[in-house]
Amino acid sequence: MAVSIALIILLGLGADYLLRRVKLPGLVGMLFVGVFAGPYVLDLISPEMMNVSGDFRKIALIVILLRAGFELRRDTLNRVGKAAVTLSMVPALFEIAAVTWIGPMLLPITHLEAAVLGTILGAVSPAVVVPLMIDFMDRGRGTQKGIPTLLLGASAIDDVFVIVLFTIALGMAGGGEIHLWAQLAEVPLSIGLGILMGIIPGFFLLWLFRRYDWRPPKRTLVVLGTAILLTWIEGAVERWVPVASLLGVMAIGFIILEKSEPIAHIISQKLKKIWVFAELLLFVLVGAQVNVQVAWKAGLAGMGVVLAGLFFRSIGTYLSLLGTPLNWKERLFCVVAYVPKATVQAAIGAIPLAAGVAGGEIILAVAVLSIVLTAPLGAIGIMVMGERILDHGERSNYRFKDLRERQGLARVGERVRNKASGAVWKVIEEKEIWTPAEEKPGRSKDAAETPAIVQRFWMEDPKGKPGTGKTLMHTYIAQGPAFVDEWEILYDW
Repeated sequence: MAVSIALIILLGLGADYLLRRVKLPGLVGMLFVGVFAGPYVLDLISPEMMNVSGDFRKIALIVILLRAGFELRRDTLNRVGKAAVTLSMVPALFEIAAVTWIGPMLLPITHLEAAVLGTILGAVSPAVVVPLMIDFMDRGRGTQKGIPTLLLGASAIDDVFVIVLFTIALGMAGGGEIHLWAQLAEVPLSIGLGILMGIIPGFFLLWLFRRYDWRPPKRTLVVLGTAILLTWIEGAVERWVPVASLLGVMAIGFIILEKSEPIAHIISQKLKKIWVFAELLLFVLVGAQVNVQVAWKAGLAGMGVVLAGLFFRSIGTYLSLLGTPLNWKERLFCVVAYVPKATVQAAIGAIPLAAGVAGGEIILAVAVLSIVLTAPLGAIGIMVMGERILDHGERSNYRFKDLRERQGLARVGERVRNKASGAVWKVIEEKEIWTPAEEKPGRSKDAAETPAIVQRFWMEDPKGKPGTGKTLMHTYIAQGPAFVDEWEILYDW
């Protein structure tokens, strides 16, 4: 298994580099590495690795959803909340209805079997959408109208909604007893319990981090361990009550960000570094699940069903956004962002076959084909259209975030030691300002200003109070001296 991990790292990084060189999303290269290195083509990944790939993919998905939670701000959620709920249900219903109607015309399956297929195809892939949305948020793209946040929230609820519909359709196709309204009621119940499951540990972790000043890597590992435990609890209680644990994972980050932005940003920075490895595992192993031979069996008819479903899904997506402040180009971007399919289809595509559904083999073939078609094309479409359509400005606040990460600045309330004198100080105040940059001919006014972070330090004195006694001010800019050249951040453990 160690050799398989080495291959995933080396081949995945190589594909990521090559795709980025031609201005395409690196995750597309990782997906194709997984397809060709997987057991259905070159068989370079060991069976042991494939046996545990589900756990690795889940952990990687948890990492990216935690990062998403640490980017969700209340004001932005308030702006996009209603649209996110509509977007999480209407497009999926349009796609399921289309596949149920058109499926029997093109494939040798019944309308009920086509409904099962529709519920599998109806889920958008958070593994593809979430990383790309976070990348846009990191660079301040689309943030004025909260478009990345809208798609983050909607895609998470979309999966919960569609999986409940899949359970209902599968039960009907298998001839089992169906309690339709009771199962539909599981959607809001699952969402509510999932969020509650994240809020409670979120507040506990916040109290823990405020009481004990642990080093950022240890805080991050505690958050990650808690999030993994939430997903285990979901499996342990699913026979009694449905819980959308992945929403709980996002809620942990949201609570910490809402109550303590400095702690949230420190953990988020560390998660960003973990994501470098987690991303490789997620997309290479998702690609390795794709059986190209099975996808090939679906043929042109299967492709027609997938494309028909996407066409109607796109109509549903566009209609869901009619009452929002988004212009037609931004709505079109959301349509494209709702195209990729990967994780859910890979996870549940084979369940109808295992359950003895008559058209199970055809359902699996079309599910696999949908991954092959939509994951790379959707990712490319999101990246290309996002760069052209999403708003961005030279004065975006995310330039301060980039400055902070480059400088490695301490946060307000953290203790630092001066490397020259050994004296211990505390950061008690911080301001983000724009300062004049070197003027060049033809440069706009905004471009002629550069972000700077001004911090005020107070020399710790057990008998004094912050803000009294000796203080000093430092201004940090991208081209100036580095924070770490003068200061060392102190932690208890």
